Amino acid sequence: MHVFVTGASGWIGSAVVDDLLAAGHEVTGLARSDAAAERLEARGARVRRGDLDDTGSLRAGADPADAVIHLANKHDWSDPAASNRAERDAVQVLGDTLAGSGRPLLVASGVAGLATGRPGTEADPSPFHGPDAPRGGSESLALEFVERGVRTVMLRFAPTVHGVDDHGFLAVLADTARRSGVSGYPADGTNRWAAVHRSDAARMVTLGLQAAPAGTRLHAVAEDGVPTREIAEALGRSLDLPVRPVPAQDVAAQWGWIGGFFGMDLAATSATTRELLGWTPSGPTLVEDIAAGAYR
Repeated sequence: MHVFVTGASGWIGSAVVDDLLAAGHEVTGLARSDAAAERLEARGARVRRGDLDDTGSLRAGADPADAVIHLANKHDWSDPAASNRAERDAVQVLGDTLAGSGRPLLVASGVAGLATGRPGTEADPSPFHGPDAPRGGSESLALEFVERGVRTVMLRFAPTVHGVDDHGFLAVLADTARRSGVSGYPADGTNRWAAVHRSDAARMVTLGLQAAPAGTRLHAVAEDGVPTREIAEALGRSLDLPVRPVPAQDVAAQWGWIGGFFGMDLAATSATTRELLGWTPSGPTLVEDIAAGAYR
């Protein structure tokens, strides 16, 4: 299968490209820089130059492909509205390009906001709709294309997709701890973050491409929920820093933009995904990765 991948040189995307190639698929990755293009070519993938603002490059990449995996996101926390617009426009263009073909469109999303007081499940619909919603309401938009003959599959990733060289949420928390001299946790630290190792997440994407029916929501979740206090304690041990609670009113001052996420309960399950795909996560746990020095 010839697969067009956006975000192909990113943290999750590069692992997905490797897994797709190992499974025998051909890959064309979207690259916005010479360095990204070189990394993709070194992996054995073809390159389509462009970015999320260049809808022509998205259309040109998707049109000849047998499937599309959309993993790219601007993640511009200084201008989330721009990120949301770009995400919605990208999904619209990719969906329009694949409409009526029955080809797969796998779209990255997350587990935030799915449930209150319990872990989110694959049965929970996204609460985000419309262009002004987080991610531009792209999950709801993408699923509308099922009625237009697209095999849409949602890829909901845990808030931490962890591993060596991670530069995501956990890396930001580790950097904050180093700068402040304290590994903190919000309030009493009982709120939880779902977690998955990068290699397990990549494998789930490949399995989902091959087997998930139209309209499926998949959860890339290996651990349903790691309490934020445990995360802070693991970082404290790894970085040799004291561990302390941060009162709710001081969370924003301590962590800035990421404080809102670190204070949320982002637990989720993946029982349905595992049963459907025969997916069994086998990588290190989050605390094991931290202990092994992944964030040191």
